[in-house]
Order: sequence, then structure tokens, then C-alpha cells
Amino acid sequence: MVKTYDYIIVLKKKSFELIDNVSKLMLLLALAAFIFDSYATLMLHNTKLEASSAYLLLTVSVMIIGWWIFCTNQLKRGIIPYFRFALMFAAWGWFVVPSGQLIALIYIVACFLEKPVKVPAEIAFDSEEIVFNSIPKKRYGWSVISNVVLKDGLVTIDLKDNTLIQKEVNEPVSKEIENEFNAFCKEQIL
Repeated sequence: MVKTYDYIIVLKKKSFELIDNVSKLMLLLALAAFIFDSYATLMLHNTKLEASSAYLLLTVSVMIIGWWIFCTNQLKRGIIPYFRFALMFAAWGWFVVPSGQLIALIYIVACFLEKPVKVPAEIAFDSEEIVFNSIPKKRYGWSVISNVVLKDGLVTIDLKDNTLIQKEVNEPVSKEIENEFNAFCKEQIL
């Protein structure tokens, strides 16, 4: 069952450049390995099974390059690119490479972690708790909160253990909603 919250604050987008660069590096390494392995196999071995695995690796390489181009176009249009399909193609390729199964598992993990890491950061508020949609989720009951304020595009959460959490809001919030939210939070703290 999905829980509904009284307020959800979307935080300012962070840069995913590091995540994208790691994905690109992984894909570049896979492409280099697949193309080299295919070249070596086709030049040195003549069995049909080895040749078919080389052609499969070349096909996987073309698929990776195609998805990379698609992601580059997405980024140019201002859309968050997801390299997870190219990472999955690379994982398939690593399964073909002798002794590449462990590397394939690393690519599969990267494939499944990319999207959750790129989810826009949000803080959800209800009468029971405050939840950050990070990995792992952070939950704070109102009993550990001393104050929450939304003002001038910043949400500030002051915990009773003298921890201060301050995050920038993605879009401007009207004074009416600011006042309504702050009143809601004061009711929960009392």
C-alpha cells in the first residue's frame, strides 16, 4: 500500500555528471574489451562458435554505441539521460567474454542502481514523520524534531540532537503555502 503525505517538497536538482561519467567510463571499457576480443577472435580462430561469439560482441558494441548516442541527444534536449540499457547490453557482452561473469554482475548492479540514484530528491511530511527519499530512505519522527521552517526557498529541519538539515527547494513557493506548511509543522512539533 502506498502511503500518502500531506506535503512533499521537491529539492533543487543536483548534477548527475559524476554518475553519467562513471557510466560512460564503464561503457568505454566494455566497448574497448569487446572490440579487441572480437578482433582477436576473428583474426586468430576459425571455429564457427568462436566467430559467432565475436559477431555477437560486435552487435552488442553497436547497441551500446546506439544507446550512448540516444542518451547524448536526451542530454542536449535537457532530459536526464539513463545509461542503464547500455549497461545491460554491456553486461550481456561480458557474459560472452571468457571469465567475464563477475564483471557482468558489476554492470548489472550499476544498471539497476542508476535510476534510483537519479530520482529527484524530495522530503515528504505527514502527521507521523518526515521522510527523505534518499538511498537508503531517511525517516525522522516528529519526536526528534525541534523545528521545521520553509522560508525564502529553503527548508530547514532542526533536530533535537543539534543536527541542522537545510536544503534548497526546486521551485519558488508562495507565501500562502509557506505559511500553511509552517503552521502544519508547528502543530506536529507541539
